[in-house]
Amino acid sequence: MKHILHLISSIQGNESYSIKLGKAIIEKIQDKYPNSTVEELNLTDVKIPHLDPDVLRTFFIPEDQLTQQDKESIGFSNQVVNQLLAADIIVIGAPLYNFTIPSSLKAWIDHITRAGITFGYGENGPIGKVTGKKVYVAMSSGGIFSEGTGKANDFVVPYLKAFLGFLGMTDLTAFRAEGLKVPEVKENAMKKAIESIEID
Repeated sequence: MKHILHLISSIQGNESYSIKLGKAIIEKIQDKYPNSTVEELNLTDVKIPHLDPDVLRTFFIPEDQLTQQDKESIGFSNQVVNQLLAADIIVIGAPLYNFTIPSSLKAWIDHITRAGITFGYGENGPIGKVTGKKVYVAMSSGGIFSEGTGKANDFVVPYLKAFLGFLGMTDLTAFRAEGLKVPEVKENAMKKAIESIEID
């Protein structure tokens, strides 16, 4: 049995291909690990706050020195860090918007990036502390970015792989629903994406 955290960052609601692909990934995970639990965090519903100076300041204050206002400022960050640490598997819905991830997903990343908690520094450089997790990325895009001329403009999968790896989540697999706006490709794009899903 696994605990799955499903992150949704699409603003397309029920029409979202990344949400549909993410749910298909979760179904396959549940087939492999029966009775697994799913916790869903829709980053567009919670209107995830971007970091501001007050929140950032609280990241570096010892817990026993936090004021009530500080605790309120750092509350959301603590919540998403705890969700992340509690998960065995993370499924990230990541539509490609303007060549990169939605700003809500970037804001979530900013909140989980906590020195001394999710990463640290050793004699040989950074050390990721969020280990033992499996990450699946459900990426969707109107064009084709896994190959050809579009590949150089894919700042979704390479970015997530690099940064989540920095935090210790090095076991990442991406599945793509791509070409969703490309004639002669879009008709089978979603079917092809779902059929590509293999759970490690």
